[in-house]
Amino acid sequence: MKIQQIRNATLVIEYAGNKFLIDPLLANEGVYPPYPNSLRQDQNNPLVELPTSIDKLIHVDAVIVTHLHLDHFDGVAKEVLPKDLKMFVQNEEDANEVKKAGFSNVEVLQEDTVFEGIQLIKTKGQHGRGEILKLTGQVCGVVFNHPNEKKLYIAGDTVWYDGVQEVLLKNHPEIIVVNGGDNQFLEGGSLIMGKDDIYEVYKTAPNAKIIVSHMEAVNHWTLSRTDLKSFINEKGIAAQVFVPEDGEEYTF
Repeated sequence: MKIQQIRNATLVIEYAGNKFLIDPLLANEGVYPPYPNSLRQDQNNPLVELPTSIDKLIHVDAVIVTHLHLDHFDGVAKEVLPKDLKMFVQNEEDANEVKKAGFSNVEVLQEDTVFEGIQLIKTKGQHGRGEILKLTGQVCGVVFNHPNEKKLYIAGDTVWYDGVQEVLLKNHPEIIVVNGGDNQFLEGGSLIMGKDDIYEVYKTAPNAKIIVSHMEAVNHWTLSRTDLKSFINEKGIAAQVFVPEDGEEYTF
């Protein structure tokens, strides 16, 4: 298994002989306005360039879009991805939107989806806590399972809550990707995991390798890689929790 952090929540995953693109945000640096009511109103999104060419990113076997927020599936992705590429989404509503963008091979993830012999298990997520959930909407994650690979859990845009704990205790993933960065608006609290959430993941799955994605790429982040690494070192969990730079790749 190879997992490459691209930018924001965008990943390229090689798993059981297939290549997956996760949550493609493919625009050039600074193309989109900043998220309002949040930090860095003077900085357009994405905050950083892609670490590799778009051409390399679109040559994959399938795409998984965990939800349709701009920083997970943007206009450039809709434009440049081949329209007959296999697209996995979380529900019929998202499927209809992706079809409207011209894609013809769209499938809604289930708890027992199978693609090229790989079991893809849709998991729940909670994109924040309390009132903010009315704005953030539904999201999902996915567990990858194949007899020749370690079990992989992509948590997606979720905070720590009992639904994530349930996934960990039920599936026992050996590799976990969480979206960190503690992104938030000026009010309403965390939209994705902060350092304490990530520590809860570690405590529930202490033997898993945890990769933290979704760092420092859109303007409303509040947790830096540097601060997260300091926290990980303080807790003595640096052997289990990794904070990749954009473009960095891991093999498991």
